[in-house]
Amino acid sequence: MASSNGFAYIFLAMLAVSLAATSSDALSTTFYNRVCPNALRTIKQVVTAAVNSDRRMGASLLRLHFHDCFVNGCDGSVLLDSTSTISGEKGAGGNFNSLRGFDVVDRIKAAVDRACGRPVVSCADILAVAARDSVVQLGGRSWNVELGRRDGTTASLSAANNALPGPGLSLQALKANFRNVGLNEQDLVVLSGGHTIGVSKCSNFKSRIYTETNIDPNFARNLRATCPRTGGDNRLGPLDTSATRFDTQYFKDLVNRRGLLHSDQVLFNGGSTDALVRRYSTNSAAFAADFGKSMIKMGKIRVLEGRSGQIRRNCRRTN
Repeated sequence: MASSNGFAYIFLAMLAVSLAATSSDALSTTFYNRVCPNALRTIKQVVTAAVNSDRRMGASLLRLHFHDCFVNGCDGSVLLDSTSTISGEKGAGGNFNSLRGFDVVDRIKAAVDRACGRPVVSCADILAVAARDSVVQLGGRSWNVELGRRDGTTASLSAANNALPGPGLSLQALKANFRNVGLNEQDLVVLSGGHTIGVSKCSNFKSRIYTETNIDPNFARNLRATCPRTGGDNRLGPLDTSATRFDTQYFKDLVNRRGLLHSDQVLFNGGSTDALVRRYSTNSAAFAADFGKSMIKMGKIRVLEGRSGQIRRNCRRTN
């Protein structure tokens, strides 16, 4: 029979493996300082130009990073095109004809590889930095992005269909969804605040504006003018009433029952997250600080480091 010390050793070893699979403490904010000191400046230049040309692009680039990290970790897999051996995530229910910004990522990759003289910046890191720079360009506060991720060599359509939170989820389902990737209730609320920028298709909120009761009647009436009961599914509605500015309007809208998606309004509907929503609705400094912390935390989900994965030469395909 094994000793109690032996059992303890095995348990601690298994725990270490489990933690390594879900997060990382090895990323560094100075990862590219020596090998490519112009990397972050170059990414910012391309992001700034893209967002200035199309204000929606800021939300699109933020969403790419989110949808990457929630599916098998922050490994750039969301960028991979489907091949005979890879079932790309772009075709998943939460991504198909919805995700945007792939062409901007291509431009960033080309520019940063030129600046560095060779491919040293991963596509996964490009997504993390572009998300931060997009938020800043739309008025949000910056944070120090931790870097050193490497790119995955595969993708999973089925994992994307199972892992990405949908617009019709209940509060309990959202909590479970975030818990599955190591994020807690506060992370759920503060990262949902990313919906302070961007738009959504009518198909994602049509049921809410016609059937739900926890919604401001005038808000619902105005949206019905854009989204009829039948047809018009691809028409767009703003995720909050100042959808091109990164601010706290999203939380103010929730308090006033003007959340666009069902999965937005459940955060303020008599449940355990109400207090956080109310706090962020009146405290922009708290939201800005906590958003950066949660983005850093999300950016550590199951990252590849060291000799794992690769640095892709083209973000759309493996080397």
